[in-house]
Amino acid sequence: MADLALVNANVLTMDPSRPRAAAVAITGGRIEAVAASPAEVSAAQVHAAQVVDLGGATVAPGFNDAHNHMTGFGMSLAEVDLRSPPIASLDELYAAIARRAETTAAGDWVIGSGYDQNKLGAHPHRDALDRAAPGRRVWLRHTSGHMWPNGLLEERAQALAGTLVYPYPLAQLTDAIDRAGAVYLAEGVTSCTEAGIGGGWISHSPVELAAFTAARNQGRLRVRVELMVASEVLHQLGAHPDDGMDLGLDLGIRSGFGDDWLRLGAMKIFTDGSLVGRTAALHDPYAGHETYAEHDTSAGDYADGAGRGYLQADAAQLQATIIAAHRSGWQVAAHAIGDRAVDLVLDAYAQALAASPRPDPRHRIEHFGLTQARQVTRAAELGVIAVPQGRFASELGDGMLAAVGPGRHDWLYRQRSLLAAGMVLPGSSDRPVVAGAPLLGIADMVGRRTASGAPLNPGEAITVPQALYAYTAGSAYASRQEHVKGSIIPGQLADLVVLSEDPTVVSPDRIAGLAVLATLVDGRCRYDSGAIDGWS
Repeated sequence: MADLALVNANVLTMDPSRPRAAAVAITGGRIEAVAASPAEVSAAQVHAAQVVDLGGATVAPGFNDAHNHMTGFGMSLAEVDLRSPPIASLDELYAAIARRAETTAAGDWVIGSGYDQNKLGAHPHRDALDRAAPGRRVWLRHTSGHMWPNGLLEERAQALAGTLVYPYPLAQLTDAIDRAGAVYLAEGVTSCTEAGIGGGWISHSPVELAAFTAARNQGRLRVRVELMVASEVLHQLGAHPDDGMDLGLDLGIRSGFGDDWLRLGAMKIFTDGSLVGRTAALHDPYAGHETYAEHDTSAGDYADGAGRGYLQADAAQLQATIIAAHRSGWQVAAHAIGDRAVDLVLDAYAQALAASPRPDPRHRIEHFGLTQARQVTRAAELGVIAVPQGRFASELGDGMLAAVGPGRHDWLYRQRSLLAAGMVLPGSSDRPVVAGAPLLGIADMVGRRTASGAPLNPGEAITVPQALYAYTAGSAYASRQEHVKGSIIPGQLADLVVLSEDPTVVSPDRIAGLAVLATLVDGRCRYDSGAIDGWS
């Protein structure tokens, strides 16, 4: 007998052999059966301990955010929100900081996040911040996560000030994970990948994994989490030369360690910065500098130059780390936004695969932001998974268009050409860089419009079914988990989202406003909007 049957439903399975169904039976936290015909639906009702009539609502696999910063987002919920909107000017930003300072003890921190100088006209100035919050220490994080204003600290220079607040106590991090998880469930998210823990400027503590473990032990890890390990954490292991494990974590722990709730994913390495901050590494200068054209990197031209952004470290050092991690059995996820950084990573992957062949390593390039057509072809040939963010179109698109200039607009944040090349496209947000609700991301993957209404490389728009597949089965594939989640088929985890309407049939401009009625993880209702009766 099934534990639960969901009936009178419009089920979007992500199973090409059976794309739609009318009922789902769940047993032991997994999908037992998917019913389409009246006879199958009747059997599901008769043989279930609990039956929930969804009244025609749409059921899809739970959303899976393939690249986010869960801890950072959870912490941002307790910080001053500096996004535009609601903050539309520097004066409004300073006023928001002043209001928080009034309730902050002298000498304590006033922390804000999400500002964008492209929307405010300039970066906040430290003198104005001192006037807004006298006697308090102020720390504002850029929406990209790649800058702090205090005389402006970019990229790895952020670590100079980070020592004033790092490491955070585990109790604070655990609370942040719990807060974030509650939001995720309300948005239909059942799985996510945390894009970097334990080291480097992106981390919150050298023992960050312990916060996720504590959340799980306390029943506060609300969604399934895969953790990317920051490259700075990996070290020489001293294993036998025949083992091929020269770089990693103690005891030989590497990608795949863990279970369906909490596991280690890829090694995360930063190679460059951001487009809106103009720190991503480009072959040719940002708009406003000299002219640009397609670049030949056959000689390995990775050098930094005026107006071209910069790499996060020496090119040879970055490539050596990628190659060693591959040889040691890790999946690698390289942050590379500019086309120069993308070439560096693709060259490293090619060298790694040639020197140490490994079946289906599924190495990733996070963001893959400004790419030439030849780079898409090469990534596909190498089996690389590109992980762009659809929501960047509306929230960061205007800044990106201005940064790269019209001659490269068609290179920005590709989607359709990735699918055409045979690549699997995941869905992701990079939250808290932008709003992370998957329905917002899906709407932007289809609409490709900036906040001002300008098109953002509209030729790369994809269909709603393709975007929905990306946020479910595509993200599962990127984590090597497509055999356990991402589709509604017998044997897979019963992680589901119930939506008010079918996103594949409503007008695309309505997708962002669809309601999440319920979210199930392990076959249990973990979020209930109150719109459906019968959950126990």
